[in-house]
Amino acid sequence: MSNQSKPRSHEPIVWLLFAAGGMVAAMLMPALVLITGIGAPLGLLAEDSLSYERVIAMLGSPVGKLLAFPLISLLFWHAMHRIFHGLHDLGIHAGLAYYRVLCYGFALLATLLTAGILFLI
Repeated sequence: MSNQSKPRSHEPIVWLLFAAGGMVAAMLMPALVLITGIGAPLGLLAEDSLSYERVIAMLGSPVGKLLAFPLISLLFWHAMHRIFHGLHDLGIHAGLAYYRVLCYGFALLATLLTAGILFLI
């Protein structure tokens, strides 16, 4: 046996972000779609409950930012991980490192933009 250790991989971090995004997509997004996509248009919510001023006030609070940031950013990581592995299923194998940087780089950029936008609110 060789004393050389195997280089560390970034895969556990990516899989953690993918799994967390999958949990958000499976458990929280249906509720958000029900509330904002069905409940509000049908008038099941109070008339001003989703007004621009109330939503901005919620996103402007520290608690609102702490709730919105992972919800948005983890969905980006989940989607880009699925797209990256979907490319492999479609037979796109050449330049795999290029696609990895493109997909996960986009997720990182979207996460940073989300943090920046939430910071500005």
